Amino acid sequence: MINVSSPASEIFGDIYLAGSKSESNRWLILQALYGDHLNIHNLSNSKDTEVLKKALHSKENEIDVNHAGTAMRFLISYFATQSDKEVVLTGSNRMQERPIGPLVEALKSIGADISYMKHEGYPPLRIKGKALSGDKVSIQSNISSQYISSLLLVASSLPNGLSIHFKGELTSKPYVEMTVAQLESLGIKIMWLNHGIKVSSQPEIRRQEVFVESDWSSASYWYSMATLSEKCDLTLKVFKKESLQGDAILQQIYSKHFGIETRFVDKGLKLSKKAAFKFPRFIEIDLNNAPDIAQTIIVTCAGLGIKAKLLGLHTLKVKETDRLVALKNELEKIGVKTRIDEDSIEILSFNSFKSIPVIETYQDHRMAMSFAPLALKFPIQIKDEEVVVKSYPNFWKDLQTLGFIVTSRD
Repeated sequence: MINVSSPASEIFGDIYLAGSKSESNRWLILQALYGDHLNIHNLSNSKDTEVLKKALHSKENEIDVNHAGTAMRFLISYFATQSDKEVVLTGSNRMQERPIGPLVEALKSIGADISYMKHEGYPPLRIKGKALSGDKVSIQSNISSQYISSLLLVASSLPNGLSIHFKGELTSKPYVEMTVAQLESLGIKIMWLNHGIKVSSQPEIRRQEVFVESDWSSASYWYSMATLSEKCDLTLKVFKKESLQGDAILQQIYSKHFGIETRFVDKGLKLSKKAAFKFPRFIEIDLNNAPDIAQTIIVTCAGLGIKAKLLGLHTLKVKETDRLVALKNELEKIGVKTRIDEDSIEILSFNSFKSIPVIETYQDHRMAMSFAPLALKFPIQIKDEEVVVKSYPNFWKDLQTLGFIVTSRD
């Protein structure tokens, strides 16, 4: 457990954020398929990316991805297409509770040899790689966009390409669009259909260098800190205006609702506070396309005393933890009463609290980092602080760089 506090309520400085985990993990799968024709720069230093990279190079028969959900989903499709390779793909206890059935059944419909080793629809899996001849799949598209991205990433390596039909509303669409954009940048032909996507077969690509933009999800915590500070002049690197990442919507959300101005400067972005901005009493935001920033936004609202309702959050219930339940539990520790359902969280009222709050992280990196900005308002304690390595290993060090006091506590 660590103590986090801030002797000042001002934030000034520069922070370099590593490459996007989402972009990096997609590029790694494509690099594994197309070999040395693809050279990646500014790869994410997150634990999830390290786990995926290690798995792709492993000679072992059993691959354990621990908590890395993206790695699990992407590797299922990858290993299913690798002829003469058989693996057992497993993960942590929580990973074995996270559904994977829709992706597995879609792959099996085009010839994949995958079997469940414990419970139907859940890891661990036994995957016997083979050439997949099918070229059409249907998949439930309102559970996880990663199912679709997993299929898209291997589609061009199949002899006949792949047409993917969506069943239901497409959730987290920007992540699918990110995958499509990365494929198109390699010259792979993509066609959007009325309810799906068609990917043409392309066994080879021309040699390319790719640069991974820094992670907008990681930037969200700094947007929250900028909002909760009294004064702010903060530069985050390396970002670009035309981002592939859906979480770049942070710019508009924090400008409209919290008065944070984003200005692009020399491969980075500068955050500052709008003069005389008046905070709203209540905000409502549909985050169906960017659910990963919901924890950051709701904690920002809690720190400001703003009532809020965030919608489109059904995917949060099957993440590292049930994030809606976790948020409700931990917000109560700072006097914030909430209401949750299967799709939303709403702040109802605020009450005072006396002792220093101790935040449980539930093995969830985003719980730790979304609550940390509250240290600008009052000291806070966070359990299992090492969970941040999943996406942002330097988070606590970067806080200290900007003047926060971060100390260990037994």
